[in-house]
Amino acid sequence: MAINKKSKIYVAGHSGMVGSAIVRRLMRDGFENFILRTHQELDLIDQKNVFDFFKNNKPEYVIISAGKVGGIQANNKFRAEFLYENLMIQTNLIHSAYLNGVKKLLFLGSSCIYPRNCTQPIKEGYLLTGELEQTNEPYALAKIAGIKMCENYYRQYGCNFISAMPTNLYGPGDNFDLNNSHVIPALLRKFHEAKINNSPSVEVWGTGTPKREFLYVDDLADACILLLKNLEASELEKNGITHINVGSGIDQTIQELAYIIRDVVGFEGQVIFDKTKPNGTPEKLLDITVLSNMGWKPTKSLKDGLEKTYSWVKEHAEMNQSWALS
Repeated sequence: MAINKKSKIYVAGHSGMVGSAIVRRLMRDGFENFILRTHQELDLIDQKNVFDFFKNNKPEYVIISAGKVGGIQANNKFRAEFLYENLMIQTNLIHSAYLNGVKKLLFLGSSCIYPRNCTQPIKEGYLLTGELEQTNEPYALAKIAGIKMCENYYRQYGCNFISAMPTNLYGPGDNFDLNNSHVIPALLRKFHEAKINNSPSVEVWGTGTPKREFLYVDDLADACILLLKNLEASELEKNGITHINVGSGIDQTIQELAYIIRDVVGFEGQVIFDKTKPNGTPEKLLDITVLSNMGWKPTKSLKDGLEKTYSWVKEHAEMNQSWALS
């Protein structure tokens, strides 16, 4: 489906890592009519504010990249917040899109929606076939609800609402707060601070044996634009799936990741794995056959992506004032 370059596009969460990458990608394609609001300008948890925003601005296309996110520690500690805030944000946005005749909506979730002990690689059809990982179950349940809203708003109302489930993402604009960040920004920060402080070692949570797949955020943005232009809700239903996986198709152990980041940062000390800390899901690799068959493939290797991310971090030291960036 061709999208007019002057169409009104609302990217929810445009100031975050994912949303900003999507806006950059759309701009590169010549789109210019964006409706963007910061959290201060529009509280997505407030239903009336969201309804009024849609009524007054009438976006034609909506991409939902907004939500409360974090790593294992944050997900496990703020369980109620992760469930409530994500449910409210996506419910307000999806229902408002329906009420205001949005032409197409793309909902972005997370690969944590799949069962903890899932057959690898994980196909879209494996959703709801087993128990979730307990450490981030509330977040996963919220994202599953978002997928099901998009599916059923199509089935009942005919809304062209689609969903994509990215793997673990990283890149410029990530959250580097050690208390609630994901594994890559947390390790980049740990290794960087250890390097400039001449620390003898860096501690990594868990045994290092879990395997994870990672995708550079600009590659996700490319996939999102492809799906926005070419995937219809009717095709998802026809193929018996509710969403599309977006990943790199390659996984590494956390131990392998830690050593790659150590090399990228240039830290020369030891890496110590704290086996008293939780591992999370033992393995998670997405099957990206459906998306690959649409002509998409990632362009950044993990090392290349990490190098670009680390360069961005050093260039934007003012955004990370708690860091002692050299």
